[in-house]
Order: sequence, then structure tokens, then C-alpha cells
Amino acid sequence: MTAQVRMYSTGVCGYCRRAEALLKARGVENIETLRVDLDPGLLDQMITLTGRRTVPQVFINEKHVGGYDDLAAIDRDGGLKALLGA
Repeated sequence: MTAQVRMYSTGVCGYCRRAEALLKARGVENIETLRVDLDPGLLDQMITLTGRRTVPQVFINEKHVGGYDDLAAIDRDGGLKALLGA
């Protein structure tokens, strides 16, 4: 899988773990995880980029996909594999 995946996350977020599991199930080997709970500057960056304050926030090839619910909906509709370049 050649897609670049970046995810804003925290260490205690169940939805973050679910998003990671879904991405890995679809063949993503590397997820750049940005922990907003460890670096407040990353939280500010995430809010600026997405307009959202909740995690996870997932980007695939620099395209903002959204949170776990958004990611799961794209997968259910069959669009996740295309986004990932599968």
C-alpha cells in the first residue's frame, strides 16, 4: 500500500484504535500518528486543518477523510480501497 496515512490521536482514544485497526485491515502498514495529548501544538494544528476538536482525524494522501465514523462510512460505501490506492 503506497498511500500516506496521517492520524491525529490520543493515547486513550477508543475510536483512534478502531480507525487504526480498520486501516490496517485494509492493508495500511504505516500510519503516522500525531499525539495531540502529548503536544498541544499538534492540537492547534489539527483544529486549524480540520475545524474539528475531536480525535481521530485521518488524512489519506493529504486529503482530510474525517474521524472514525467518516472513515467507516467511506469503507462501507466501498471508497476506502480506492483512496488507499488498492
